[in-house]
Formats: sequence, structure tokens, C-alpha cells
Amino acid sequence: MERPRAGKLGLGVWALIVALAALAVLTFLPSPYVIQRPGPVYDTLGTAKNADGEQVPLISVEGAETYETGGTLDLTTVQVVGNRERTPSWFELALAWLDSSRAVVPLDSVFPEGVTTEQRDERNATLMVDSQHEATAAALNELGYDTGAQVVVVDAVEDSPADGLLEPDDVITAVDGTPVTSATRLREAIQDAGGDPVALTVQRDGAEQVVEVTPEKHEEGGTTTWLVGITLRTDYDFEIDVTIQLDNVGGPSAGMMFALGIIDTLTPGELNGGKDVAGTGTIDAEGDVGPIGGIRQKLYGARDAGADYFLAPASNCDEVVGHVPDGLQVIRTATLEESLAALDVIADGGDTSGLPTCEIPAT
Repeated sequence: MERPRAGKLGLGVWALIVALAALAVLTFLPSPYVIQRPGPVYDTLGTAKNADGEQVPLISVEGAETYETGGTLDLTTVQVVGNRERTPSWFELALAWLDSSRAVVPLDSVFPEGVTTEQRDERNATLMVDSQHEATAAALNELGYDTGAQVVVVDAVEDSPADGLLEPDDVITAVDGTPVTSATRLREAIQDAGGDPVALTVQRDGAEQVVEVTPEKHEEGGTTTWLVGITLRTDYDFEIDVTIQLDNVGGPSAGMMFALGIIDTLTPGELNGGKDVAGTGTIDAEGDVGPIGGIRQKLYGARDAGADYFLAPASNCDEVVGHVPDGLQVIRTATLEESLAALDVIADGGDTSGLPTCEIPAT
């Protein structure tokens, strides 16, 4: 009568051994995914460590009067767990799937094939520098400073409409007679032409000339784009010296918060009314706020850092709905002016429930 009981015990032991073995395999077996989790949060009104490990103002200004600030204007970041050399195990992925503050994403979407970790970091560092320049330009434009913007040709793509017509270091000053002060506005003018030739006024070697270029039609994903085949950069000659000190953070997503921090530093009073506000979003010199990656992780990072309000790009709203952590109010924004208007309400202690937010689209 005891043998069946012993047999069941033996089967139970073997089942446990198999389960433990499977768990061990899952613990060490590599996967084609990485994990995104909330990263450090930095107050643009506060300090950050420089390359020497010293605490210095994250934003400093020379050549203009600055003012005391209060509260926080936090920029948020995302950390990636794993890379091509070492991906998370399936066990780590299972834990991440159960954590609403984390996301499991394909390895190739973060670390493209053929791109090393060092190359990725270098590109992100370049994007960060560019975002700081654009943020400075956006802030100073908002405050009425002359940014001395010049749209400069970096290169003309071989066999493109601009090949042989435009050269590196050409400064494009106008399109069809309308002055151009940003690469964004130049691209918009080319799109508005709808394929018709555009007359570009160019400064080359100190002389002005007009170059006519006929855009080429490009279709992708059902969207038509008109291209002339040039890469551009925007050079600035700022009236005042703005320095942004933030090491070991890459990418362009801090642009909007940099711009707000600069404006708060250069204007009397507290832009946020002394309250704790976080946010994210790229920005260009015209003050347009663009989408970023990892917004769900940034929401949790902001909440955990003590923020009460979060400025989110309108173009990320589809990722925000249904994923806002308790205790955090998300405010939708598409421009620097909209962000400033929201901060006005927050600073004045007004009814923030009326501010634009991310909503589920009507069906």
C-alpha cells in the first residue's frame, strides 16, 4: 500500500528537478530583447556632476542678468538593460513584463545590426549637443534675443537634384525670396512647393547667388515627401553665453526641458511657481516639441522623483494613455508656448484640470 505513495513522491521530485533545470536555463539563456527602465532624473534648475566629478550648475549663463529659481524643472531619462554583447535572460524579461515601469523591446530597435555600442553612444552624444543648441535657440528666440541663425549645407547627395548645384558650407538665406532662418522652415517651404522648382538664395565664398533646384518625389508608407538631396545644419551666433553641463546622458529628448530651464534662469520669478514639474520632448529653434522614446519609463521616473506634473509631447500621447502612474498629472504640449502657458497656470495655482491632456481618441 506504500509503493504508490512512494511513486508519487518520486514523480514530484523529478518534476521539481525538471522545473529547476528549466529555470536555470532561462536564467542564463540569452534573448533577442533588451529592457528599458526609468533612468536618472536631472533638475535643469539644479546642479550636475561635470567630467571631474564636481557639482556645477546644470545651466549657467554669462552676458545677461540671471534670477533665483524655485521648485524643479526635471528632465527624465531611460536606462537600457542589455546590449549586443550581453542581452537579458528570459527570466529577467519575465520579471520586466510584470513591472509596469519597464518595457521589453527588440534588441535591433535599440542596437541596430552593424552598429557598435561605442558608435551608438557617440551618435547619442552628438544628438545631445545638437539638442542643447536648439534648446538655447528656442529659449532665446522666445525671449526676443537675436540668435544669428544660419542654415548651412553640410553635403549634397550624389545624383540628387542638388548635386552639382549646392556645395558644402553654402549658406541658404532665402527660398523663393522668403528669408530662411532654420532648417525646419526650409524643409517646409520645399514641401509647400509640391514639386515645383524652388529658388534658393545662397551665400558662397562671400558672394550671393540664386540657385534653382527641382525637388524629387519620395514616397514611403503612403506619405509623399519632396527632397532636394542635401543635409543641413543650423549655425547660431548667440548674444549671450549659455552653457549646459550634463555628462553621460545622450539623445535629443531633453531639449524642451533645457529650453524651459534657460527661460526660468533668465526671467524674474519662478516659472513653475516653486512646484515640481518634469517633462520630456525634443525641441527645435522654432519652439516645436517633438516625440521621444521610452515615455512610459520617464513617467514613472518623474513620479518617483517627486514630480506632480509632467509635460508630454502631443505626438507621444498614444503611448501615454492608460500608463500614467498614480499621483502624476500629464499635460499635453506641442510647442514651447504651450508648455509656458501650462506653467503659468501651475505657477498661479489655477485649475490645472482644464489643461490639455492625453485622451483616448473618440471612435
